[in-house]
Amino acid sequence: MLVDEQVAMFLHIISHHLKNRVIKHHFNKSGETISRSFHNALNVVICLQDVLFKKAEPITANSTDPRWKWFKNCLGALDGTHIKIRAPTVDKPRYRTRKGDIATNMLGVCTPDMHFVYVLPGWEGSVADG
Repeated sequence: MLVDEQVAMFLHIISHHLKNRVIKHHFNKSGETISRSFHNALNVVICLQDVLFKKAEPITANSTDPRWKWFKNCLGALDGTHIKIRAPTVDKPRYRTRKGDIATNMLGVCTPDMHFVYVLPGWEGSVADG
C-alpha cells in the first residue's frame, strides 16, 4: 500500500474519530491492513514528535511586548468558542448551550506568536469554559 493512502487513512481516523470497520469499508481494505497502516503512521508521528510538535517558550521577565510583558512565565493564551452544529434529535439536549443554541465547545491555546499548541474540539455545548 502506498504511503499516501496510509497517511490518508490515519488522518481520516484521527480527524473523524472513526472505527476500524468504517475505514475498512471506505478504503476497501481488510481490518488487519487498516490497523497495521494506522500503527505505521502513528509510529512515524511519534518518532517525529520533536520536529512536528514545538514546545512553547514562556514569556521572559524582560519582555518588551506591550501585550505580553505582564504575563511573566506564561506559555500563551487560552480561549474557547461555541461552534453551531446539527446534532441528532436524541443528542440535542447535551449540545444545547445556555443561550439555547445547539453547539459544540472548542478550546484552543496559542503562543504569543499565534501558533496553536493545544486544541480540544468536540465538547458538548453545555460544558463551561471553566
